[in-house]
Amino acid sequence: MKLLVVSDSHGNVDNMVRAVEQVQPDRILHLGDGWRDAEELHAIFPHIPLDQVPGNCDFLSAEPPVKVLCVEDKRIVMCHGHTYRVKEGLLDAGYAAQEQQADLFLFGHTHRPTQEWAGKSLMVNPGSIGYWGNPSYAVVTIDGGKLTADLCRLNEGTR
Repeated sequence: MKLLVVSDSHGNVDNMVRAVEQVQPDRILHLGDGWRDAEELHAIFPHIPLDQVPGNCDFLSAEPPVKVLCVEDKRIVMCHGHTYRVKEGLLDAGYAAQEQQADLFLFGHTHRPTQEWAGKSLMVNPGSIGYWGNPSYAVVTIDGGKLTADLCRLNEGTR
Protein backbone atom coordinates (compact mmCIF):
# COMPACT_ATOMS: atom_id res chain seq x y z
CA MET A 1 0.00 0.00 0.00
CA LYS A 2 1.43 3.33 -1.08
CA LEU A 3 0.09 6.49 0.59
CA LEU A 4 0.69 9.99 -0.75
CA VAL A 5 0.74 12.41 2.18
CA VAL A 6 0.36 16.13 1.46
CA SER A 7 -0.31 19.20 3.55
CA ASP A 8 -0.61 22.96 3.25
CA SER A 9 -1.60 23.11 -0.41
CA HIS A 10 -2.94 26.66 0.05
CA GLY A 11 -4.68 26.74 -3.34
CA ASN A 12 -2.01 24.93 -5.34
CA VAL A 13 -3.91 21.98 -6.79
CA ASP A 14 -1.50 21.69 -9.74
CA ASN A 15 1.35 20.64 -7.44
CA MET A 16 -0.85 17.95 -5.90
CA VAL A 17 -1.82 16.66 -9.34
CA ARG A 18 1.86 16.41 -10.27
CA ALA A 19 2.60 14.53 -7.03
CA VAL A 20 -0.20 12.04 -7.72
CA GLU A 21 1.11 11.52 -11.24
CA GLN A 22 4.66 10.96 -9.92
CA VAL A 23 3.73 8.64 -7.05
CA GLN A 24 0.69 6.75 -8.39
CA PRO A 25 -0.59 6.19 -4.83
CA ASP A 26 -3.20 3.75 -3.57
CA ARG A 27 -4.56 6.41 -1.20
CA ILE A 28 -4.11 10.14 -0.58
CA LEU A 29 -3.99 11.80 2.84
CA HIS A 30 -4.31 15.61 3.04
CA LEU A 31 -3.34 17.16 6.37
CA GLY A 32 -5.11 20.49 6.09
CA ASP A 33 -4.86 24.08 4.90
CA GLY A 34 -6.43 23.23 1.59
CA TRP A 35 -9.74 21.46 2.25
CA ARG A 36 -11.25 22.65 -1.02
CA ASP A 37 -8.00 21.82 -2.83
CA ALA A 38 -8.29 18.22 -1.60
CA GLU A 39 -11.89 18.05 -2.80
CA GLU A 40 -10.79 19.32 -6.21
CA LEU A 41 -7.96 16.78 -6.31
CA HIS A 42 -10.39 13.98 -5.47
CA ALA A 43 -12.64 15.12 -8.33
CA ILE A 44 -9.66 14.77 -10.70
CA PHE A 45 -8.69 11.34 -9.30
CA PRO A 46 -12.01 9.91 -8.02
CA HIS A 47 -10.69 6.34 -8.13
CA ILE A 48 -8.08 7.08 -5.43
CA PRO A 49 -9.48 7.15 -1.88
CA LEU A 50 -8.76 10.45 -0.13
CA ASP A 51 -8.87 11.26 3.58
CA GLN A 52 -8.39 14.74 5.00
CA VAL A 53 -8.45 16.83 8.14
CA PRO A 54 -8.93 20.59 8.39
CA GLY A 55 -6.09 22.98 9.08
CA ASN A 56 -6.09 26.31 10.86
CA CYS A 57 -6.85 28.10 7.57
CA ASP A 58 -9.78 25.86 6.56
CA PHE A 59 -12.39 27.22 9.00
CA LEU A 60 -14.39 23.98 9.16
CA SER A 61 -15.43 23.86 12.79
CA ALA A 62 -17.76 20.90 12.20
CA GLU A 63 -14.93 18.67 11.01
CA PRO A 64 -12.82 16.93 13.65
CA PRO A 65 -9.20 18.13 13.80
CA VAL A 66 -7.90 14.57 14.21
CA LYS A 67 -8.72 11.46 12.20
CA VAL A 68 -7.60 7.92 13.00
CA LEU A 69 -7.31 5.37 10.21
CA CYS A 70 -6.44 1.69 10.28
CA VAL A 71 -4.60 0.74 7.11
CA GLU A 72 -3.22 -2.77 6.79
CA ASP A 73 -3.10 -3.20 10.58
CA LYS A 74 -1.28 0.11 11.06
CA ARG A 75 -2.88 2.80 13.20
CA ILE A 76 -2.50 6.17 11.47
CA VAL A 77 -3.31 9.43 13.21
CA MET A 78 -3.84 12.43 10.91
CA CYS A 79 -3.92 16.04 12.09
CA HIS A 80 -2.83 19.44 10.86
CA GLY A 81 -0.68 19.97 13.92
CA HIS A 82 -1.78 23.41 15.07
CA THR A 83 -3.84 21.92 17.91
CA TYR A 84 -0.64 20.28 19.19
CA ARG A 85 1.41 23.48 18.77
CA VAL A 86 3.93 21.79 16.46
CA LYS A 87 5.52 25.11 15.53
CA GLU A 88 6.75 25.28 19.14
CA GLY A 89 8.11 21.72 19.13
CA LEU A 90 6.94 18.12 18.91
CA LEU A 91 6.56 17.28 22.58
CA ASP A 92 2.75 17.54 22.65
CA ALA A 93 2.44 15.74 19.32
CA GLY A 94 4.75 12.99 20.52
CA TYR A 95 2.67 12.48 23.66
CA ALA A 96 -0.50 12.41 21.54
CA ALA A 97 1.04 9.83 19.20
CA GLN A 98 1.88 7.59 22.15
CA GLU A 99 -1.50 8.12 23.86
CA GLN A 100 -3.32 7.22 20.64
CA GLN A 101 -1.02 4.23 20.10
CA ALA A 102 -0.19 5.46 16.61
CA ASP A 103 2.12 3.51 14.38
CA LEU A 104 2.20 6.62 12.20
CA PHE A 105 1.45 10.18 13.33
CA LEU A 106 1.00 12.62 10.44
CA PHE A 107 0.99 16.40 10.81
CA GLY A 108 1.64 19.53 8.77
CA HIS A 109 1.38 23.24 9.66
CA THR A 110 5.10 24.06 9.87
CA HIS A 111 5.73 23.74 6.09
CA ARG A 112 8.97 21.90 6.96
CA PRO A 113 9.33 18.23 6.01
CA THR A 114 10.49 16.08 8.89
CA GLN A 115 10.35 12.57 10.23
CA GLU A 116 11.36 11.24 13.60
CA TRP A 117 10.35 8.66 16.15
CA ALA A 118 8.36 9.22 19.34
CA GLY A 119 8.50 5.87 21.09
CA LYS A 120 7.02 3.35 18.67
CA SER A 121 5.32 6.07 16.60
CA LEU A 122 6.83 7.31 13.36
CA MET A 123 6.04 11.02 13.13
CA VAL A 124 6.00 12.53 9.64
CA ASN A 125 5.43 16.04 8.37
CA PRO A 126 5.36 16.13 4.55
CA GLY A 127 6.10 19.86 4.44
CA SER A 128 4.05 22.05 2.10
CA ILE A 129 2.92 20.80 -1.31
CA GLY A 130 1.72 24.33 -2.07
CA TYR A 131 5.04 26.01 -1.31
CA TRP A 132 6.14 27.99 -4.35
CA GLY A 133 9.88 27.56 -3.81
CA ASN A 134 10.39 23.90 -3.01
CA PRO A 135 7.14 21.94 -2.64
CA SER A 136 7.33 18.66 -0.76
CA TYR A 137 5.27 15.62 0.14
CA ALA A 138 5.74 12.22 1.78
CA VAL A 139 5.27 8.71 0.49
CA VAL A 140 4.38 6.17 3.15
CA THR A 141 4.63 2.52 2.21
CA ILE A 142 3.12 -0.35 4.16
CA ASP A 143 4.45 -3.66 2.92
CA GLY A 144 4.45 -6.97 4.74
CA GLY A 145 3.64 -5.28 8.04
CA LYS A 146 6.57 -2.87 7.67
CA LEU A 147 5.96 0.86 7.54
CA THR A 148 8.41 3.24 5.84
CA ALA A 149 8.24 6.91 4.91
CA ASP A 150 10.15 8.92 2.33
CA LEU A 151 10.20 12.70 2.24
CA CYS A 152 10.17 13.95 -1.34
CA ARG A 153 10.58 17.19 -3.23
CA LEU A 154 8.09 17.62 -6.02
CA ASN A 155 10.71 18.35 -8.63
CA GLU A 156 13.32 15.85 -7.45
CA GLY A 157 11.57 12.69 -6.18
CA THR A 158 12.83 11.12 -2.95
CA ARG A 159 14.99 13.30 -0.71
